[in-house]
Amino acid sequence: MSQPHDAAPKGGTSDRTGRFVVQPNGRTTPLSPHMEIWRWHITMAASILFRATIIAASFGFLFVIAWLAALAMGPDAYACFVQLAASPLGLLVGFGLTWVLFSLLLNGGRHLINDMAVGLDVKTANLLSHISVWGPIVLSVLFWIALFTTGRVSL
Repeated sequence: MSQPHDAAPKGGTSDRTGRFVVQPNGRTTPLSPHMEIWRWHITMAASILFRATIIAASFGFLFVIAWLAALAMGPDAYACFVQLAASPLGLLVGFGLTWVLFSLLLNGGRHLINDMAVGLDVKTANLLSHISVWGPIVLSVLFWIALFTTGRVSL
């Protein structure tokens, strides 16, 4: 747990634990602050979302394996799989997997840009994070609207 700011050493010299640091403005703060101290930020959301989509993609891969297994088992098993995939629950899973795919693509692009040491200033990092958080939602909705309007998917 964290200690209140009153319990922090004032000069920074009497702290032998190394848990507190004196900021340039003279305020003593914990060295590794946690969620009580830091305010929520879009770059934090993008980072957490990227990790969550990696986990979701791992589970989504099970659906690809089930699809391949249904193909290998013959026309009856494949027809059953297609029927399940065309159900409202199957379409919801399909939408979620589409969102995961777009999220991985946009977050991967953000990481690629940052790995080239570009976009590390606050303004650009915020912009890239907003794109990687909100972009997958917009792209998924547009993709599924296109599927429904072209008649490739129906309820």
